[in-house]
Amino acid sequence: MSRPLRIGITCFATYGGSGVVATEVGLGLAARGHDVHFIARSLPFRLPVGAPGVTFHPVHEPDHAVLRPDSAYPIALASALIEVSRQHQLDVLHVHYAVPHATAAWLARDVLGPDAPALVTTLHGTDITLVGSDSTYLPIVRASILKSDAVTTPSAWLREATWQRLDLPRTLPIDVIANFVDATAWYPAAQPDRAPLRALFADLAPHEAVLAHVSNFRPIKRLQDVVAVFARVHAQRPARLLLIGDGPDRVAAEHQLVALGLSDRVAFLGRKQRFLPWLQAADVFLLPSENESFGLAALEAMAVGLPVLATDVGGLPEVVVHGETGWLSPLGDVDAMAHHALQLLADPALQSRMGGAARARVLAAFQPDAAVARYEAVYRRVLAKNDRR
Repeated sequence: MSRPLRIGITCFATYGGSGVVATEVGLGLAARGHDVHFIARSLPFRLPVGAPGVTFHPVHEPDHAVLRPDSAYPIALASALIEVSRQHQLDVLHVHYAVPHATAAWLARDVLGPDAPALVTTLHGTDITLVGSDSTYLPIVRASILKSDAVTTPSAWLREATWQRLDLPRTLPIDVIANFVDATAWYPAAQPDRAPLRALFADLAPHEAVLAHVSNFRPIKRLQDVVAVFARVHAQRPARLLLIGDGPDRVAAEHQLVALGLSDRVAFLGRKQRFLPWLQAADVFLLPSENESFGLAALEAMAVGLPVLATDVGGLPEVVVHGETGWLSPLGDVDAMAHHALQLLADPALQSRMGGAARARVLAAFQPDAAVARYEAVYRRVLAKNDRR
């Protein structure tokens, strides 16, 4: 029987899909008996304090006048990776995001020398499509990937984008390991419960439609398109909108809603670790992103039994089956998305059928055990190849 591994995981701790995936992978590995160490700026927002088999190591960033905190972070992270690797004799460093995490891990391994852990880098999208494609960062992103013992992406689309945009050789293997969701934690309500909605909307009518959106409200999520779709739906039938998350585009969306006279129809719920009751109370999920390497928010909505209306971009077609678990529309086509929403809301049988198909797809293709087992297999493969501890 293979021995348990000592694994270090680094991710962004802020609200977003990459941190969620890294956290769930780490918890899954700990449940399989591995010794897991999170090394990050702060506690990842979905990582429970005191989780069995998991240790958290904060990255300490001394306040030096010549170094701004952001510029010092990669160096401080590299030092933390060195310290934790030595103290706990880590077998593997699994970093999420190419820069600065893979870059810091590359530096740490160079310092550690022959006893350095193996390096596995998981790419999540914007580290390739935005940061990695910027000529300022491209050489270091490319080198950080090439210095990794293994590279993974959550979708075939992102694997192709990585090869193309970074001009990497096709001989460089990139494992596609889809993101996942725990269907025992994300599930449809046994009985309809509109109590969470009534707590938000005192004047909620019995049969009003409810649309939902979850994101970090960055420009790439196109929050103003969410509002535009909602406005078109509400013009045809009374509806409410749940906006879960927060970020730089919130103020613009609030101004847009005021101009449309719809502020009282929308609830901003802010950043929440768990928002199951509000998804369960919704009818349709909107994700009109400019790009998504995978679309974890869509997957969580599908697990709850919501049809997903998303853009036909990036890795979303690998998650949402057009015409079966929802609909995919061209980028920016808010009229098409509103049309599909109204079609679902007018036909409860269709809504139920698509929601059921969405849940079934999650159960069949996006469950934690299979994904975590694949990550473990990648670790053992690179350890065997490199003849490491």
